[in-house]
Amino acid sequence: MNSNFKQHLNHPVFKVVSQVISDENLEAYVIGGFVRDLILERPSKDIDIVVVGNGLDLAEKSAKILRVKKVSLFKKFGTAHFRYKDLDVEFVGARKESYRADSRNPIVENGTIKDDQLRRDFTINALAISLNPANFGELIDPFNGIEDLEKQLIRTPLEPGITYSDDPLRMMRAIRFATQLDFKIEASSLQAIKAHADRLKIISKERIMEEMNKIILSKTPSRGFILLQSTDLLPQFFPEFTALMGVETKDGKSHKDNFYHTLEVLDNISQHTNNLWLRWAAILHDIAKPNTKRFDPEVGWTFHGHEEIGARMTPKLFQRLKLPMDHKMKYVQKLVRLHLRPIALVKGTVSDSAIRRLLFEAGDDIEDLMTLCNADVTSKNEFKVKKFRNNFKLVADKLKTVEEKDRIRNFQPPVSGEEIMQAFQLGPCQEVGNIKVKIKDAILEGIIQNEKEEAFQLMIKLGTEMGLTYNPK
Repeated sequence: MNSNFKQHLNHPVFKVVSQVISDENLEAYVIGGFVRDLILERPSKDIDIVVVGNGLDLAEKSAKILRVKKVSLFKKFGTAHFRYKDLDVEFVGARKESYRADSRNPIVENGTIKDDQLRRDFTINALAISLNPANFGELIDPFNGIEDLEKQLIRTPLEPGITYSDDPLRMMRAIRFATQLDFKIEASSLQAIKAHADRLKIISKERIMEEMNKIILSKTPSRGFILLQSTDLLPQFFPEFTALMGVETKDGKSHKDNFYHTLEVLDNISQHTNNLWLRWAAILHDIAKPNTKRFDPEVGWTFHGHEEIGARMTPKLFQRLKLPMDHKMKYVQKLVRLHLRPIALVKGTVSDSAIRRLLFEAGDDIEDLMTLCNADVTSKNEFKVKKFRNNFKLVADKLKTVEEKDRIRNFQPPVSGEEIMQAFQLGPCQEVGNIKVKIKDAILEGIIQNEKEEAFQLMIKLGTEMGLTYNPK
């Protein structure tokens, strides 16, 4: 492979940095992900520039020539950052690092480019390209990172035990890169991750989940989960998922391995959506099966109520894993709670009222719920899967027809609480709520149409039956 990348460094940022370091008698290199992705021919919008000398000074001088107005300086860390057009450009002084056992934050000293490459997590991320005028575009590769890229191998520059013990987040990053790039992790590296798995406890949940979410958003996330499980990392922060693993047999009856079933559902859904939270719904849809597993001699293994228990587990899991506790959590919780409903319709008779109730409860998330349920169809019997999916299409068509006819999705009952109070001269009370619920149920059951006049007449009838006096205006 050509070891000079001069022709790929024609962006103004590189030319300006090269000009400034020439004037200031400094050394600078573009390093890490940008170089790796350049060689892999992957798009990259992040440029990391390592400077032998003052990175803050170089950032400010380069920004001035590029007419960038805002430069963020982090003096404590010796780093600087600015955005130039669609690129994120970060400058850091070359450093060497040493670590204490109880922290992933290193003791930092100034260093050479070699020191800086040595502290990098993987050989494929230690690749650097010179921006120095004397050898502009030359690849600096002291650890055979190019060879590892060709072999599709994740390997550490130092002995792996040192790399992972120093900064245990690198164990998550190894698995994330292996999953994203479809690379192998070197055998000694895998062994070192397993040996140091419990070191993950010194890493914040936020940092762990940042890597986890990148694994979940990869093309085949199951690969990352299997690596996390086999290296003992997964039970360190997500033991509920590990608990799904295994098959139990009693009286000749077995249940499926819910760990691998869930991963199949996750891979299925990943072919149809890049929505992180819909993928999380796939991860959590059967999370309560270990808690609800029972054996019935008549029918075999049951998991009654796992959808409701799973929905109740969702906020606690999100809180512990430091995932957002806002509408995203509520969305995942709703899909976990409802994930069996469309499947029940496929198996039974599809009445308009059942469809209306589903539309009402799912609201704008009905399409996502159907995507999840379709992904949940897993079986080694292809005929069975095909038959189920065909039936599922009938349910989807019925949903569309009923929605167009009855406008149920996100509907508000056509008679408000204020109108009920006014009609019967009432203040806020239980009777008002009861009338509203009965009008809603009558619409969902198809007893009346979703329109004002019919709902109003039913309100009068219901109120009168309760002994209330109707007072027309």
